[in-house]
Order: sequence, then structure tokens, then C-alpha cells
Amino acid sequence: MKEILQLTLLYDFYGELLTEKQKLVYEMYYQNDLSLSEIGEELSISRQAVRDQLKRAENILCNYENKLQLVERFLKQKMAVQQIKNIIEEMEKEETLSCKAKNNIEAIQKIAAEIIG
Repeated sequence: MKEILQLTLLYDFYGELLTEKQKLVYEMYYQNDLSLSEIGEELSISRQAVRDQLKRAENILCNYENKLQLVERFLKQKMAVQQIKNIIEEMEKEETLSCKAKNNIEAIQKIAAEIIG
């Protein structure tokens, strides 16, 4: 499951860099949940050719991540923003916050929400 999640993130970040055929095979397998045989029938290629295309696409996505590390940076930023949100939630529990502090907390929460979507 973790591997599929990782491949999904890689595809989200780097999928447009694959060829049209690689994208098609990847999407049919991972997003449409078709078997290698079903994909082969639909594309009129052998099951082995489908597997080769799929593995090639996976390797390309992994190579992009090894070089660019965009997914790793994204996940680190997401964790950092979550930590900020947790700290803010603790701050909000304080009863002695000034009006300005409360407004600043709201502004920070909006920014954090924009960062992680």
C-alpha cells in the first residue's frame, strides 16, 4: 500500500514527463485497476510488453524523484505545516490571548491551509 501511495505521488509530480503511451499504461493499471492482460488486450500488445512499459514508467518516475526530490520536499513541508497547526491549536486554548494575537493566529491558519491545500 505504501508503495502504491508513493507511486501515486510520483505520478502526480512527474507524470506529465512520461510519454503518452507510458501515461496510458500507468493510468490503466493504477488508476483504472486493469490487469496486465486486460491492458494488453485493449492496446493490442503482449502482457509482457505492458509489464515492461509499466516498469519503465515507474523507473523513470523514481529517477526524477532521485534527482529533483520534489515529493520528499513536499512531504516535509506538509509535516512542518501540520506541526505549525498543532502549535496554533495549543495557543488557541489560552484564555488570555489578545484580540491581535487571535487575528494573527487566524491569519497563520489561513496561510497554512493554502500551503498544504
